Amino acid sequence: MHGPTFRLARPPDADAIALMSRELIEAGLGGWSWDPQRVARAIRARDTVVLVAAAQNSLTGFAIMNFGDASAHLSLLAVRPSHQRRGVGARMMAWLEESALVAGIATINLELRAGNSAARDFYRALGFRETAYIPGYYQGVETALRMSRDIRRWISDRIS
Repeated sequence: MHGPTFRLARPPDADAIALMSRELIEAGLGGWSWDPQRVARAIRARDTVVLVAAAQNSLTGFAIMNFGDASAHLSLLAVRPSHQRRGVGARMMAWLEESALVAGIATINLELRAGNSAARDFYRALGFRETAYIPGYYQGVETALRMSRDIRRWISDRIS
């Protein structure tokens, strides 16, 4: 099996992304925050990147990241279980990090369910550090763990 290709999401992708969010991220929260309309707005937004990973004409993963002046916020990232632990999420994060660096961004922030140890380990392995717990962040139901990473790269051979 060949690895997925990465591309910017298009409006017809909104339904599939929203369904993945509902199934893989928002399950058990008693609502649907990232419905197709919200995803479609993110796809159209000038300050947001919606990245998809696709294999054999099917979405295998996606990420939604909002770009500010000095920092970016990763709102969502999910990879289908059939494609997890194959580097898809890490490659999406590398793609987003490169985009953020080009945009002059210094920091990427995100939140995840505090009890999601797999996601916590994933982001730690990418260099994110834990910065805060936010009780009731997820629809008043679950605590979030906020994580952050400074993505600036330093050039060791700078001229003084």
